Amino acid sequence: MSEKKRCVIVGGADIGDYARVKQYLRADDAIVFCDSGLKHMEALGVKPALIVGDFDSHCNPHLDVETIVLPCEKDDTDTVFAVKTMVQRGYDDFLLIGVIGARLDHTLANLQSLAFLLRHGARGYLYDQNFVYTAIENETLTLTREVEWGIVSLFSMGDRAEHITLEGLQYPLTDGTIDCGFPLGVSNHIVAPTARITVGRGPLLVGWELPKLAGEE
Repeated sequence: MSEKKRCVIVGGADIGDYARVKQYLRADDAIVFCDSGLKHMEALGVKPALIVGDFDSHCNPHLDVETIVLPCEKDDTDTVFAVKTMVQRGYDDFLLIGVIGARLDHTLANLQSLAFLLRHGARGYLYDQNFVYTAIENETLTLTREVEWGIVSLFSMGDRAEHITLEGLQYPLTDGTIDCGFPLGVSNHIVAPTARITVGRGPLLVGWELPKLAGEE
């Protein structure tokens, strides 16, 4: 099995504690800054492999780095265009940061990009200040309890997600269904050392709570 190629997509939303983000970064990551995500570059202390944007919310820095200048009128957001570009370049492991913000429409688009990655043979993890999200289908996701009474929430990313089995959670489920019309899976809790989330047909969005950093309350 070939080693996964990972890229980090940086959007322009608030990142919060840069120390948290830095602990997830690796030296071999390909870092992609999307438009106003460039405001995080200095604080993160990383060099971009690619810059993407229509530069309607941040000026083009004209760095000696590959830069794709997009038109303002387009089908894809800057972030989604970056995701598609890096999939085309063979990356199959994605970390998305700075992509949950005040614009709910952009936040939803970025969450949907997790399903896009899933359907294209890749895996995406979307981080905010307190949670991480990914999408799964026809597989089992195992979570280690890192937070006492840690929150886990599940949402269908299509009409429905079927054949769901939840183990090690406060509210277990066997061969159940979660559809898009009722938030049945919100605010569950990990109660065992490990939890197992299995889904058959239909993409399932899974979000779980991150442990606090030293010094955080």
